[in-house]
Amino acid sequence: MEARSVPTQAVVAPARSRLRQTVADYVELTKPKVQSLLLLTTVATMYVAGDPSIGLVVLTVIGGYLSAGGAGAVNHWYDRDVDALMARTANRPVPSGRVAPNAALAYGISLAVASFVLMSLTINVLAASFALAGFVGYVGVYTVWLKRRSAQNIVIGGAAGAFPPLVGWAAVTGEISGTSLYLFAIVFFWTPPHFWALSLLMKDEYAKVGIPMLPVVRGEAETRKQILLYTLLLYAVTQLPFCAGAFGLVYLASSLVLGFAFIAGAVLLYRRQDRQTALKLYLFSLAYLALLFCAMVLDAQL
Repeated sequence: MEARSVPTQAVVAPARSRLRQTVADYVELTKPKVQSLLLLTTVATMYVAGDPSIGLVVLTVIGGYLSAGGAGAVNHWYDRDVDALMARTANRPVPSGRVAPNAALAYGISLAVASFVLMSLTINVLAASFALAGFVGYVGVYTVWLKRRSAQNIVIGGAAGAFPPLVGWAAVTGEISGTSLYLFAIVFFWTPPHFWALSLLMKDEYAKVGIPMLPVVRGEAETRKQILLYTLLLYAVTQLPFCAGAFGLVYLASSLVLGFAFIAGAVLLYRRQDRQTALKLYLFSLAYLALLFCAMVLDAQL
């Protein structure tokens, strides 16, 4: 009796499926959705700073993605215990068991090293150093030090997400300037109201795993108050580049319209206590930052 041969397609299909899943998992470790907005601020800043070549933009985007992606992977590794307990994150590659913890850690560190080497050799050491500072800030300051210890975790640790404009400016000019610091400050002050709006939606899950996010520690009412206060601070900071002569009327008009809309959303959230309003403000905050940086580029190109 002849042994039946297993059809080749029956063997190849599962192998391809596993390969696709593995690739998808390692891409997910880099947090590509978070990266998209960070890279937009990087590229926008480059066109504000000067007239970069396409090659320079591509190299900066790759270097920035590697650094921020490495930070995301290390964050997945470090937070695997709490991620496993929250419904929103339980199916992430590491807590689900699809990627080994040590593999995620090695992957994250390797991406950060690759970023620094690539940017140092092809762009300049200053841009590479700013990208590395973002990695260290997100991993060391936010993830390891503050996230599980302080309700101010996102205020201080969130500075890591403000480094992309400095990376973009340094990549084009080889230095920093007052304008680049204004752009850093804009992202810095944007981060708390943006993230706290999301934390209102995730309050119960954060409380479940003992992470002291602001609504868990100080309550939702205080969180809404802080969102409004930081939105007002953000509005003030966005006017500084115009006052310093870095931008013109196009930026001024855009910052006024977007700023008033953000403040209006924060006031509405302060008065209401429903999830829908918090979700709308969170989603608007994403569009706000993207549109504001696009307005900078439009203003600089006119």
